[in-house]
Amino acid sequence: MKPKLYHLSHIDLDGYGCQYLTTQTFDEISCYNANYGPEIAARLKEIVNHIKKDGNQSNAIILITDLNLSQKEANWIEKEAEVLRAGLQLLDHHITGEKTALSHLWYHLNTAHCGTWLTYEWLQDKYDFDAKNELKQIVDTIDAVDMWHSKDALFEYGKVMMSMLSSAKEINRTMFPTEDTAFKLSLIEHAKSMLGNNNAHITLDDAIHRLKKEFFIFQENNTKDNLVASYITSLLSSQKERFTITYQGYKGMLGYNIGNTSIIGNAFLVQNPDYNFYMDINYRGSFSLRGNDTLDLSVMAAHVGNGGGHKNASGGKIEGYVDSFIYEEVRNFVQAYLNDKSFENKA
Repeated sequence: MKPKLYHLSHIDLDGYGCQYLTTQTFDEISCYNANYGPEIAARLKEIVNHIKKDGNQSNAIILITDLNLSQKEANWIEKEAEVLRAGLQLLDHHITGEKTALSHLWYHLNTAHCGTWLTYEWLQDKYDFDAKNELKQIVDTIDAVDMWHSKDALFEYGKVMMSMLSSAKEINRTMFPTEDTAFKLSLIEHAKSMLGNNNAHITLDDAIHRLKKEFFIFQENNTKDNLVASYITSLLSSQKERFTITYQGYKGMLGYNIGNTSIIGNAFLVQNPDYNFYMDINYRGSFSLRGNDTLDLSVMAAHVGNGGGHKNASGGKIEGYVDSFIYEEVRNFVQAYLNDKSFENKA
């Protein structure tokens, strides 16, 4: 039986390329993504907490790809993996990780190839993956562009793939990490299927808008903006217990940096009439509110964020807001803040 994989990777084409491969190898896998900086430590802690919650820790493997760790981060995750009795493997190509790699046996550094190439090699060695080398060309394409081999025949196609992934921001990865990863991996799969065409890089470039729309079409076609808004609204409704907050007895939905507040907020409230308000907050603590005539949001905005506006459309800013890469921590902070404001108001 294959282990349960907890896979942390970067947020670019190479990072998702690694997960494109592992999701085809492991039956049980949880994907996490991080940019460089403090998000790496936050995601590592998230993985450790999820392993503890899931149980069967000795059957878990923590895989880190296309990211280099500091000595402090490496020491921390190594100790946690030992306590959990979980496997630990890092596959990376960034020379900045050289010092850390020298002091940890599980830290595999190879500056000659990208993370996707290293992941492919590791999977073939450990799990007899892709025995017929059917994925080798897409791996070589990602390697060509990530290592910037501009004279490689696959380089131009890789450039289009890189642009395609970097522009795939339709799904908020903080709130919906599973769906965001699925979206990006679907784009890589489409790109793989078109790789052998004549002028493939032009064909893919022409098709990107259509390929994105295809992910969001469930019933009838529409503009991409409308399809995405409908998709996000559906996710909010289906997972609303995760996103629910309260204010003075009123029930609300908290979005994080989703944007498009009027369309998504109003659509959610129509679909969920038992909710009184929709709130979308960004990383600076600025928020937008939308309502359905059951709560005066101008009063709420003035009370909690020195803001204002209209009864059903207002905004403000939470002073002293503490941001997080983990949505649950954002929600907990906002809920505690609203509770304090409610208590303050009663006092």
